[in-house]
Amino acid sequence: MTSTHQGTGGFTLRETTITDIHKAFADGSISVRGLVELYLNRIEAFDRNGPEINSIITVNPQALEEADRLDKDFGSKGLTGPLHGVPVILKDQMDARGMPTTLGSVVFRDYFPDRDCFVTDKLRKAGAVILCKATLGELGRGDTHGSLFGSTKNPYDLARTPGGSSGGPGASVSANLGAVAIGQEGFASIRRPAAWNGVTGIRPTAGLVSRSGVYAGWPGQPGSLGPLTRSVTDLAKMLDVIVGYDPDDPMTSFGVGQAPETFTDSLDGGGLKGARIGVMTQSMGFHSEPDCDDFRLVSQVFDRAVKELESAGAIVVPLPEIPRLAELLAKRASDGRLEEAWNLYYGRSENPPYPTREAMMQSPDYAKVHVSKYAGTALTGPAAYAEYLLAREELMFSVMKIMADLQADAIVHKTVEHQPTLISEGLGEPYYDMRGTTHINTYLVHVPSISVPAGFTSAGLPVGITFLGRPFSDPEMVKLAYAYEQATGYRCPPESAPFLPGEP
Repeated sequence: MTSTHQGTGGFTLRETTITDIHKAFADGSISVRGLVELYLNRIEAFDRNGPEINSIITVNPQALEEADRLDKDFGSKGLTGPLHGVPVILKDQMDARGMPTTLGSVVFRDYFPDRDCFVTDKLRKAGAVILCKATLGELGRGDTHGSLFGSTKNPYDLARTPGGSSGGPGASVSANLGAVAIGQEGFASIRRPAAWNGVTGIRPTAGLVSRSGVYAGWPGQPGSLGPLTRSVTDLAKMLDVIVGYDPDDPMTSFGVGQAPETFTDSLDGGGLKGARIGVMTQSMGFHSEPDCDDFRLVSQVFDRAVKELESAGAIVVPLPEIPRLAELLAKRASDGRLEEAWNLYYGRSENPPYPTREAMMQSPDYAKVHVSKYAGTALTGPAAYAEYLLAREELMFSVMKIMADLQADAIVHKTVEHQPTLISEGLGEPYYDMRGTTHINTYLVHVPSISVPAGFTSAGLPVGITFLGRPFSDPEMVKLAYAYEQATGYRCPPESAPFLPGEP
């Protein structure tokens, strides 16, 4: 595809921001159609061909039509919303009318939901263009492999995984295949891809963002949708749009009155000055190997990041060990309400792909599903889930008490304790998918966590640090992440997806 954008002016596509895009619309440097065409060109050049990052499952067939409508509206009314004309990438776990929700699986390749999920609807009403659907760990589990698409590559090292399960949104927004992306997290599925793809991602406090119309959303363990962006500023602008009460997700009733008027008010470059930051050095990564070189390389970056926090004015406080941490983390369990979750999700559709979950599991295609080695490690059943809830409560109280005792504004820890693993190791033994993942958020579901780039290991692989706060302290975590981002500026686009010839 060739672009029909109207000249470049001062607009640069690679690493562009929402603010840059709106300035370009205003000065005539580019149209919405031109912008969409540029991103479609990059998807074709870098995702389908060239390095074959393989992060996009479906391109919205109506994207250019939506762009033309928004251009017409801009001509008569100006910006129609805070995301006017901004091309957004969705994890293919979120419903968007006119596009399949495949979950990365051949089992659901032909399922077309007949309406948007709550967040997709909010994005459209804010003026966004739904550009495409991105890859994920099949059925929302493990690293980003799937029977429908194969494996997604990390744009910084094509032999390695982008993480999961929101690896597609992470890799695609890092490679500048779209302006911003939305992921989903239950285990660490936003923050891990953020760290391993050199972008910023937040798991908001459970209850701020609706999960209705999202596979494996409500009911069950509270997960969350959240933005993956190349800057904290864009992340704040995305949060402004996607938070809100949804009667179809009861968890959002807890978020009423908790969001600020705008998260952009938290963008304070001096936000680390005087902030008390508790530093967690206790290993808590899933199947981490603290004695190996891979772990050591990440630790070196983290140690440097702690010094950078101090240089930016933070008061760094060593965090005491969390009592019984490993024991509590081992109690992760599922509530087992799979049938109820299935019925709630597919009950929204007049044409579900299968009449029941059991019928889906009996289909011939189900045998082709890629299953993570660790996908079934969580215990199930009422007794196991009750133990998990008790462990979750104990861990929540322990962490909050430590923060209170230290008068800490946030805890900082490694987003992932290992470098991105090789794709080959995630597909066959020793099955390293999810190794090093700090899954404490599986327990601390009612607090926000934001991962921000912290530089690169000596092997050239991205590392992220996470700011973890108190319940509904999302604006404060945005402030701290922004201040760290501004003080360090580690975001660097991958060399595998450079400027295209003629690209502005």
